[in-house]
Amino acid sequence: MMEEISLEALDFSALIRPGDRLVWGQGGAEPVALTTQLMTQRAKIGHFSVFVGMSLADSVTPAHTAQVRFQSYCGAARNRALAREAALDILPCHYSQLAAVLAPVDVLLLQAAQGPQGLSYSIAAEYLAPLVRSARVVIAEVNAQAPWTHGEYLDPHDIDLVVHTDRAPLAVPSAASGEVEQAIARHIAGLVEDGATLQLGLGSLPEAVLDGLRSHRDLGIHSGAIGDKVADLMEQGVITNARKTRDTGISVGGVLFGGERIYRYAHGNPCIELRSTAYTHSLEVLRSLDRLVTINSAIEVDLTGQVNAEVAGGLYVGAVGGAMDFQRGAHASRGGLPIIALPATALAGQQSRVVERLSGPVSTPRADAGLIVTEYGVADLRHCDLRERARRMVAIAHPDFRDALAQAAGV
Repeated sequence: MMEEISLEALDFSALIRPGDRLVWGQGGAEPVALTTQLMTQRAKIGHFSVFVGMSLADSVTPAHTAQVRFQSYCGAARNRALAREAALDILPCHYSQLAAVLAPVDVLLLQAAQGPQGLSYSIAAEYLAPLVRSARVVIAEVNAQAPWTHGEYLDPHDIDLVVHTDRAPLAVPSAASGEVEQAIARHIAGLVEDGATLQLGLGSLPEAVLDGLRSHRDLGIHSGAIGDKVADLMEQGVITNARKTRDTGISVGGVLFGGERIYRYAHGNPCIELRSTAYTHSLEVLRSLDRLVTINSAIEVDLTGQVNAEVAGGLYVGAVGGAMDFQRGAHASRGGLPIIALPATALAGQQSRVVERLSGPVSTPRADAGLIVTEYGVADLRHCDLRERARRMVAIAHPDFRDALAQAAGV
């Protein structure tokens, strides 16, 4: 039965055993009051491990690694400092499999919101919701300022301890787009039909894509993450979800990745639902959505369509994430478009991101290649043999690198 306790009285050393694995929500879903208290008490607990997603808080820092082993699916945000110190263990699994890989959990820390229909997962359900039943201990920070969201809800009987707080949730910093991102967005906008359903990754490029779709009509959202721009386009009547073949009228996501804009808009809004990865990343669900357009980024793509979305310059900075789940979903969708988008160069134009051979792992194999988009155009690799793929990839590379790439490919 759920027990209320003050934050000051919360003694993690009485709840966590040495060697336990803890999990909490990522981005703005991190229960910061709990994680701050946890790290303050870490020496009393002994050695334990923590799975974090994309972390924004001071709870994830190399200074804590004497007692804490950190694990994640990604090397973004605060995780990057851990990666530089070789203090981050990466789980290279598809996002659809993440909850199953993590279960069972010893201790699960949640940020929740109290609303008219009880407790909601607030900012994130995704991999958290499937873990509630497998956790030995569930502690919830019920934050008075966290948005109460529709979708999946918490059963009070599944929660052991509740701490009440009143603080602004963490916000994911917005990323400004430049001319390159806007050029890529224009190419993608020309591919997207009115009434299409969108999945978008994170960063400046997806935000530029959404900005470029303001003249479209009746777009839908089914995505791992929902950000501030989605709130803008829903309010403007661009995203209505009216033509979705599933969840008509509802934007579906796993986590709110943004700030006060999306938190305020999603609060109590029945047109936004947060669901677990078992739903958002399910192939059966994705294939039932007609005209599903999935837009994900890459660090580099080779001439055959293989994608590295994980490692740059020998450092783990990205993720396997949900790109493959959504790529395959778009392939299976009637009229779907599986898109990987990236600038043609890195390091101020000195390095091509269209490459003969990847410098990192194969995050998406060439058998799952779809459409690759840079600021120089669109390479549709579907149904193409390797020679034709190379020819199309060279055409969207930066002009300074085309001759060398063509020579390497023999095209």
